Amino acid sequence: MTTAGARRRRIWGWFFFDWASQPYNTLLITFIFAPYVKELMGDGSAAQAAWGFGIGAAGLVIALLAPVLGAMADSGGHRLRWIWVFSALYVIGAGMLWFAAPGDFNLILTLFFFALGLVGMEFATIFTNAMLPDLGPKEQIGRISGNGWAFGYLGGLISLALMLAFFAESAATGKTFLGLDPALGLDAAQREGTRAVGPLTALWYAVFMIPFFLWVKEPKAAASPKGAVRRGLTQLKDTLRHLPKRPSLFAYLASSMFYRDALNGMYAFGGIYAAGVLGWSVVDTGVFGIIAIISGALFAWLGGHADTRFGPKPVIAAMILLLTLVAIAIVLVDRSSVFGLPVAAGSKLPDMAFYLFGALIGACGGVLQSASRSMMVRQADPARMTEAFGLFALSGKATSFLAPLLIGVATALSGSQRIGVTPLIFLFVIGLGLLLWVKPDGDRAE
Repeated sequence: MTTAGARRRRIWGWFFFDWASQPYNTLLITFIFAPYVKELMGDGSAAQAAWGFGIGAAGLVIALLAPVLGAMADSGGHRLRWIWVFSALYVIGAGMLWFAAPGDFNLILTLFFFALGLVGMEFATIFTNAMLPDLGPKEQIGRISGNGWAFGYLGGLISLALMLAFFAESAATGKTFLGLDPALGLDAAQREGTRAVGPLTALWYAVFMIPFFLWVKEPKAAASPKGAVRRGLTQLKDTLRHLPKRPSLFAYLASSMFYRDALNGMYAFGGIYAAGVLGWSVVDTGVFGIIAIISGALFAWLGGHADTRFGPKPVIAAMILLLTLVAIAIVLVDRSSVFGLPVAAGSKLPDMAFYLFGALIGACGGVLQSASRSMMVRQADPARMTEAFGLFALSGKATSFLAPLLIGVATALSGSQRIGVTPLIFLFVIGLGLLLWVKPDGDRAE
């Protein structure tokens, strides 16, 4: 095979990680499993608070360990070995969610396995993101990143469509979105169709990571030198100590710490929020998800081209501004009013507004995440790329335990899901403000 052909296969193999891992976000965090937890608990505010505490705990683990793992990988190599390890956590955590049965629901155990899979996904993402600079020249990174996100969204869309069409049943009717009984003889009374979301997510990942492991190879297969782990941790310590001397990188990590946390909060609480505030079923939130994912896939692809033309910084700023406005709009809509104006009982206007919000969140979120990892490539030291993406994961997770906890606390204290999600607005604003100190090409531009 020619060098160009091998490179194309490597890029496509890298794309398949996004395809394989996206259902954890789509099916478990947002559109299927989270609303199901709300159904099991009954109380939307209590479910939103518990979800916040569970995701917050996982975020704390990720924040503490992500930069350490990145530094170790840069010094010791073997990124693919780490991806194998964390892929196993992903599959185990997702698969065990099958046991969240209506008559035998253990909230603590369910949150534990959910968090285990989430940790696996996030840590695997650190190492796959660090491979991005190896896939092409600098001027193509934005387009490659955007195409990867778009491909991932497409995988999320197909997996969600399969769940809605053949597995996830309505609590009221026991039928799927197509009016069918759950596939494979699954018992609707025991919600086995909806619970299958865990094993399906695990199986999807296991199958579609095969192209990744076949086509993506380490750029260098050097053996780990003696003392690599200790040296990596020492270099991480030096990196953190000297971070204020790299003002653009420092500002970008701080900015992304807040705006990505707010975006993740939208994803994590979107389904459970709509289920509680609008009374949506799992099927309703699934339709919401389809709209968001189609929008996300299209605009992630378009955003990659915008990144290539304008650079990632203006793209990121525009998306944060739009998401801030969406976050404000969300808290102004419930079943009885839209933007403060009362609506008639049974009106579909609140539902239509939320469908529009879903499209906007999907569009802006896809572009923002793609441009964010493209920007990280511009800010990072090429020789310490995995460590840099470990810090990037830290910046995305350092407050990710704080935002869900703030939502959990605000929801618990107010008893209102609408008030509970208001911290997201302030996180977006802080992230946008800090972006002012970020140089488009990093500190190397000086």
